[in-house]
Amino acid sequence: MDIFLQAMINGVTLGSIYGLIAIGYTMVFGIIGMVNFAHGDVFMLSAFVALILFLILTQLLGITNVALAFVIVLVGAMAITALWNWAIERVAYRPLRGSFRLAPLISAIGMSIFLSNMVQVIQGPRNKTIPPMFEKNIALTSGGSYDVTLSYKQIVIMVSTTLLMAAFWYLVQKTPLGRAQRACEQDRKMAALLGIDVDRTISLTFVIGAALAAVAGVLYLSYYGVVSFADGFVPGVKAFTAAVLGGIGSLPGAVLGGLLIGLIEVLWSTYVSTDYKDVAAFSILAITLIFMPTGLLGRPEIEKV
Repeated sequence: MDIFLQAMINGVTLGSIYGLIAIGYTMVFGIIGMVNFAHGDVFMLSAFVALILFLILTQLLGITNVALAFVIVLVGAMAITALWNWAIERVAYRPLRGSFRLAPLISAIGMSIFLSNMVQVIQGPRNKTIPPMFEKNIALTSGGSYDVTLSYKQIVIMVSTTLLMAAFWYLVQKTPLGRAQRACEQDRKMAALLGIDVDRTISLTFVIGAALAAVAGVLYLSYYGVVSFADGFVPGVKAFTAAVLGGIGSLPGAVLGGLLIGLIEVLWSTYVSTDYKDVAAFSILAITLIFMPTGLLGRPEIEKV
């Protein structure tokens, strides 16, 4: 039972990171119907930005307060990554928005390759590490055959994800930007006729998605303490899997899918084998799509005629 409890804690922690990345996929798909396959590499880029900012703060500027450095790194990574994704949308996606459906998809794959190779050239192919952050643990159970612990960094990840989800829900449901996003999701042409700046709304959607991916990148870096240029592909694909599993286009579905993928991966690694944890996650996705093609919380698409 102790091992199961520890696996659940680790799974929720990992799933929280996947959920933050998955929101970016589901937001862009919900509004413009495009799968942004460069989103995983934007997440990887944010982790490198966080790494550089953390080293500047701690080694060059001599900041020793880990909590202060973490907050500065988080804000800085969100701002820089959001600016990057805004530029990507303007350069690689907006000119192709009226083209045939495969053009933006091909552009997104090309942008993914560009970002991955750019980071490899600038930072090198080797893994980059940072000093451990939030090293302390809280012992939930002790004295048995297995001690269940909850680390401070896991608490930071869960709390940060919960707060961001609440803030994002409020933004989508209660603000003018959220109403504009929902209007563009339903019908972009009608939204434009009603006076909504569709281009601005789509750009801000990319910015918000990148900011959430940046938070995931900072949390990923603080959790594992290492990042490489190839870390955008697998987490990105798993986050996309989470978005599809939960119902792509559904924000609660993206979060639910992320948590499920994280739990499946950790539980499979704990009780079966770490070698096939990725196969287990994608197999669950395939089974779900066979019996529930729209995902767990997705709505069936109604074709306009």
